[in-house]
Amino acid sequence: MKKLSQTVVSAIVVGGLLAGCSTQSEGGNTSSAVPKQTDNAVKKEEKVKLTFWRNSGNDTENAAYDKLVASFMQKYPDISVEMTPIPYSDYDTKLRVSIASGSPPDIMALDAPTVGSYANAGALKPLTTYFKTDGNIDDVPKSTLATYTYQNEIYMAPLTESSIAMFYNKKMFQAKGISLPSKNPDEPWTWDQVLDAAKKINDPASGIFGIDPAQGFGNAGGTAYFKYPIIWQLGGEIMSPDGKTSKGFLDSPQTKKAIQFFSDLYNKDKVSALEYPPDPFPNGKLGITIDGSWSLANLKEKFPNFKLGEDYDIAPLPKGTAQAVANGSWALGISSKSKHPDEAWKFVNWVTGHDGQKTYAGMTKDIPSRYSAAKDFPELNEYPKNIFVIQNQKYGRPRPITPIFPQMSDAVNKMFEDVTIGKRNIDASIAEAITTIDKAYADVQAQQKK
Repeated sequence: MKKLSQTVVSAIVVGGLLAGCSTQSEGGNTSSAVPKQTDNAVKKEEKVKLTFWRNSGNDTENAAYDKLVASFMQKYPDISVEMTPIPYSDYDTKLRVSIASGSPPDIMALDAPTVGSYANAGALKPLTTYFKTDGNIDDVPKSTLATYTYQNEIYMAPLTESSIAMFYNKKMFQAKGISLPSKNPDEPWTWDQVLDAAKKINDPASGIFGIDPAQGFGNAGGTAYFKYPIIWQLGGEIMSPDGKTSKGFLDSPQTKKAIQFFSDLYNKDKVSALEYPPDPFPNGKLGITIDGSWSLANLKEKFPNFKLGEDYDIAPLPKGTAQAVANGSWALGISSKSKHPDEAWKFVNWVTGHDGQKTYAGMTKDIPSRYSAAKDFPELNEYPKNIFVIQNQKYGRPRPITPIFPQMSDAVNKMFEDVTIGKRNIDASIAEAITTIDKAYADVQAQQKK
């Protein structure tokens, strides 16, 4: 999630448009059906043609993909890859329509949280055997692979990672005599320490607040991404491991404690605000913020006088009983309808393997998902980017893997809003969220049985 991509797969996607997708791959290379002839024109027709859809990125991302496709076809001249970049706003709809009509691309780029919906609907081919055969599976953190695993099968191959950390105003800390947090990814502050620092910095009368703990209350997919770790860090859970229910997890004592702690930052301790002025952190109106690795470049470009090491620094995410960060970004999957899954895997493995990740990340400055590729970039092994890398590799956790991820995400975000903004009873808010989530799952199951 370099830029927090909003997951927009709806219940209609899972239960309607995707319901007709086969769970079995048609598999196999059909080139053997072509008569053996020596004519050059016939030989050209024997070339395997793969279609690849992805969301259109910025110029650098597009150039990186262009380079990878070109290098693949040079390496495998018997395979042609037709890549189609689609604007992000249209991508999900067009992909769903192609799947529902029975003509999906052989290879598709998907955001990590969508794996449950597409896999549950039978739209993706399992990649577990491919990974174990020649995918260098041990080079990918187990927690990262778990993000793309549904019902014990790996369905997508990760290309990059994203991560979040604690950004803090160094000068504010020093002015208040607050000891600076450790830069060691394995030595985070506790949330109690963070709260203590936020209280010392907090000065609402001057328009200065101690902390923005989770990027406010914007779109559900984006801000929920920041809220899940707080639940995990304080020992809570969101859904069952099988992604079927939130009962017994979202209403656990640990999860309730995390939600109450979050609400107290706004309503009891008053170190957080529901609204901030534009760019409060670089403009000196916010002492601590939780933000992503992608913000480093943004701060450097837009606020050149707000310097890393002088004005602000970065520390690992706070912990309660455990360290935790949400992982997962865009990855590549193979359609269950592809007639050339072996060739499609060659391409997927080319792009997401060590060399492919090194090429892509070298151009885009993203974080590679593989250990080996990350090691090849000196800046990723040094402060501050090593914090993001090591957190993901050692403490990363999948967001709930479920076919109803969008509905779950909306329900969780609404729960936080109701408790924090509406000051609603926490038990009532959680109960409503569980009802919403469980009904969404039941609806999907019912639709698939039709």
